[in-house]
Amino acid sequence: MVIKMTSRTGLSFNHMGIYVHDLANMESFYTQFLGFSVTDRGSLQGPQGLVNLVFLSRDPRTHHQIVLASGRPAEIPYNPINQISLSADSLSTLKEIHRKFIESGAPDIDAITHGNAISFYVRDPEGNRLELFIDTPWYVSQPMKVPVDMNLGDDALMGFVEQHARSLPGFCQRNEWEKKMERLMSIQ
Repeated sequence: MVIKMTSRTGLSFNHMGIYVHDLANMESFYTQFLGFSVTDRGSLQGPQGLVNLVFLSRDPRTHHQIVLASGRPAEIPYNPINQISLSADSLSTLKEIHRKFIESGAPDIDAITHGNAISFYVRDPEGNRLELFIDTPWYVSQPMKVPVDMNLGDDALMGFVEQHARSLPGFCQRNEWEKKMERLMSIQ
């Protein structure tokens, strides 16, 4: 009997921590706007002094997916976080969250497709870039980015994304790409 592995053994990504300026404001954003729950909070002594921590999760099996930690330096020449990516469970969820950000007046919302995903980018209250996305059934060579209209109907949006993806280098079905990655990662 051959057992097929679906991911590498040994390690898997689980959570991340973010140093913040305003712990209460960031907690409010991640809980009220993105639906995370506070699973714990407390303080620890760190090398620069006391660090207050808020643990957040959207999964009842995972104690924390994000940790907010006080003590972000006031002066950093640039934000070292490229992006924090959150996968939506459906296109309708993604579009609903996008609508919520639009209605809130959030600036610089960038709705795009990467061919292999439909995403929008927005900043949290401290300028950390968030990507909210769904995977598509296709793969195209990356990087690739094209604007999309999140107000289109679901079929029209998916049709636009597929039509564009089919015209790009590396286009294939996602399951074909996954098989290539299994071979690359020696997952048998």
